[in-house]
Amino acid sequence: MHKWLSIIGIGEDGLAGLNPVARSLLEQSELLVGGNRHLALLPPNDRQERLPWASPLVETVETIVHQRGRAICILASGDPLCYGIGTTLLRYVPASEMTIVPAPSAFSLACARLGWSLPDVETLSLNGRDPALLQPFIYAGARLLILSGGRQTPPIVADLLTRRGFGHSPMTVLEHMGGHQERILAGQAKTWARTDLADLNTIAVNCVADPGVVPLPRLAGLPDTAYHHDGQLTKREVRAMTLAALAPLPGQLLWDVGAGCGSIGIEWMRSHPRCRAIAIEPNTSRLRHIADNATALGVPNLQTIAGKAPLALQDLPTPDAIFIGGGASAAGVLEQCWQALPPGGRLVVNAVTVETEQKLFQWQTQVGGTLSRIAIQRAEPVGGFLGWRAMAPITQWIVAK
Repeated sequence: MHKWLSIIGIGEDGLAGLNPVARSLLEQSELLVGGNRHLALLPPNDRQERLPWASPLVETVETIVHQRGRAICILASGDPLCYGIGTTLLRYVPASEMTIVPAPSAFSLACARLGWSLPDVETLSLNGRDPALLQPFIYAGARLLILSGGRQTPPIVADLLTRRGFGHSPMTVLEHMGGHQERILAGQAKTWARTDLADLNTIAVNCVADPGVVPLPRLAGLPDTAYHHDGQLTKREVRAMTLAALAPLPGQLLWDVGAGCGSIGIEWMRSHPRCRAIAIEPNTSRLRHIADNATALGVPNLQTIAGKAPLALQDLPTPDAIFIGGGASAAGVLEQCWQALPPGGRLVVNAVTVETEQKLFQWQTQVGGTLSRIAIQRAEPVGGFLGWRAMAPITQWIVAK
């Protein structure tokens, strides 16, 4: 089919900023789609049919798809594929049927104003997203560019930075970049008090840690104190080795079976923003721990399933890797997990009981993989001295299907 759908990035300078290709696509279109702010940039006497975005957005997307083949033009902010509507439309319409003409993104415009190098900046969007997603990006020396969800987002960011021990961080709010209403406001996170903000804004942060603050690393093996738990926690050293065995890659999905406080799934997702995880846990209080830990550690999109394996594993999306931290000896759990894995999928099981060890030995003789014994000792006070105290040894089975 011909290219019937156009997505044009438009800036605050309106039609004057469009290149000839974008102007031509706009003029040839029968239906114009966009937000009220975008449609207001067009001449009022234009006779083309106009369709503002509905809420929920999917209603308008379905209307567009139902008119497939008609000349339709969508106006978008900046670069339509940078946290924009273009990404959403590509789930419904093949790229071969659309023409995308980007304008400079808010990130590019902000870098131009601040003199920052875009490849050296951490970028994310909090527009319609949980502010907790900011957590993993906060570290000393980080430069952050944040797409705002509105005038309420800068105070939320300032409060989050302050509570994390980064209250001295300089903040800049850039409003309506490229238009006649452009304005740049600067301040500091801990003293941020501006409320007279525009809804269209981008936030820049130069992260400065307060004295004595030790940020959490991005690598696996966060301190055990980073988690709320009832004792069901994969300890730091074992957790780091387990994540190394699971070998997360961007975009991959993990099943964390018998999730406890959620530490394995959380650190899987912290390894890359596109990593996904499902935590399966039957204990109600532990499910609350998982949700609290996921939010506090910057992965609020961790999915939880209340239930016990293997029944709770039915109808879940196909995983790239599975970790079983509890319940591996229960009937049908290993069988269900092995069946769910695609070719090349990875399975890691940690065992602390003899019964589970026996089962892992049987499976290892059938399908292969490696068995390892992990023994950790920590120095702890013994009277007025230090002595070595052994943690419960872990038998770990690692196998690829």
